[in-house]
Amino acid sequence: MTASDARCFLIWIKADGDRLQDTAPMSSHAPRPPRFDAELIARYDVAGPRYTSYPTAPQFHDAFGDADLRAAAKLSNEDPIPRDLSLYVHVPFCFSPCFYCGCTRIITRDRGKTEQYLAHLYREIEFTAPLFDRDRKVVQLHLGGGTPNFLDVPQMRELMNVLGSHFSLSSAGEREFGIELDPRSADPGYVRALADMGFNRLSVGIQDFDPAVQLAVNRIQGIEDTAALLNAAREAGFRSTSVDLIYGLPRQTPESFARTLDTVIALEPDRIAAYSYAHLPQIFKPQRQIDGSDLPDAASKLALLGLTVDKLTAAGYVYIGMDHFARPLDELSRAQRAGTLQRNFQGYSTHAECDILGLGLSSISRIGGTYHQNAKDVLAYYTALDQGRMPVKRGIELNHDDHIRRDLINALMCQGEVDTAAFALRHGIEFDKYFADAIRRLSGFEADGLVAWQGPTLRITAAGRLLTRQVAMQFDAYLAPAREPRFSRAI
Repeated sequence: MTASDARCFLIWIKADGDRLQDTAPMSSHAPRPPRFDAELIARYDVAGPRYTSYPTAPQFHDAFGDADLRAAAKLSNEDPIPRDLSLYVHVPFCFSPCFYCGCTRIITRDRGKTEQYLAHLYREIEFTAPLFDRDRKVVQLHLGGGTPNFLDVPQMRELMNVLGSHFSLSSAGEREFGIELDPRSADPGYVRALADMGFNRLSVGIQDFDPAVQLAVNRIQGIEDTAALLNAAREAGFRSTSVDLIYGLPRQTPESFARTLDTVIALEPDRIAAYSYAHLPQIFKPQRQIDGSDLPDAASKLALLGLTVDKLTAAGYVYIGMDHFARPLDELSRAQRAGTLQRNFQGYSTHAECDILGLGLSSISRIGGTYHQNAKDVLAYYTALDQGRMPVKRGIELNHDDHIRRDLINALMCQGEVDTAAFALRHGIEFDKYFADAIRRLSGFEADGLVAWQGPTLRITAAGRLLTRQVAMQFDAYLAPAREPRFSRAI
């Protein structure tokens, strides 16, 4: 799984003091850096979606199946201008469990188990690829997990060859082929091999470098191994490197996490994702191994967020939104300033108009006006493919209202604002009437200085940027007034 979120100046100051000229187009309304206000954040810290889709996954239903996927693909091929494709491939295997993890994964040390999985994955590719015209280029590819580097180099090369034989993989310089790696089971030679296969983006999980925290979450990882992968990626010509952190883990303190942040900043990744840990042991079994008394209390966790924002922005990183930071000249920052940033199941993306095709266990696709998710249970995944069916478990076809609200929520999540006059014209609605209930609910946000109206433009303020998803929730037609417990808390 991975992640993402936002973007304001023509000239930026790099962390080491060098001045960098940014030649990318600049939006006059690019979001300002967030202002951390502990009291406001605590008051608005409620459970809610991360809006990697709208409608969100709880609205997917079992009535959506194989025939609906085929119909959606056929309809998408009929667009006058063919949309490019983005592929996500899920590799579910991990050598050992990380106790904080809520991803779909299979814990094993037996690499032989990959053969059966890959055989079924290739069958899914063979079934799915012919649904899409070959003139539709794959400009984005992401391998997530699990641990993608559970596959050895020959298996990874075979996977790329299978994908290349069934899809038209772009060779253009702007293609984005990324992979998540676990430094505990990969080395620089593995990274160099990935570069030879066409990968140009690397994401490395860290979470925390503090030994006490690592012991509590069952993930012992050295700084040297992590640095070696990042350096190897740069030397091999990767365009971007990113790392994942988590705040709110057991035994984490502001002092210990400050050391981790300083170490990460020194590693100089292009992007940093700093996620809030969601402790939901009733849903995710591995989290039952975590002693709840070791978790930071609400005030301490809030302090960790403030520390993260302060340190990363002071080091020159731009707050993209929803836990994500990027260097000023990174493509995410440029896309946000240009107004072309998008949000999807991989987080934030610079490829706005792609259909997203998820392959493998539990993966989620967005094709035209539909979403669908594959089976999460490996036996169900295998059985469907053995029977000649797509392994679709559930999905949804968007209605007219869904399309309108998806467009609006995406604008808020990515750009932090929406020109309501232009939006109304684009969708043929009267904005104030259509969203009267949401506007009324936002009056409290406005009184607290989290949003502001500037003419017809609704803008999330610097004080509201860390609460962007709470603003977006006011436009969600599926959320009950009492927020649903199926979602994690915002902070």
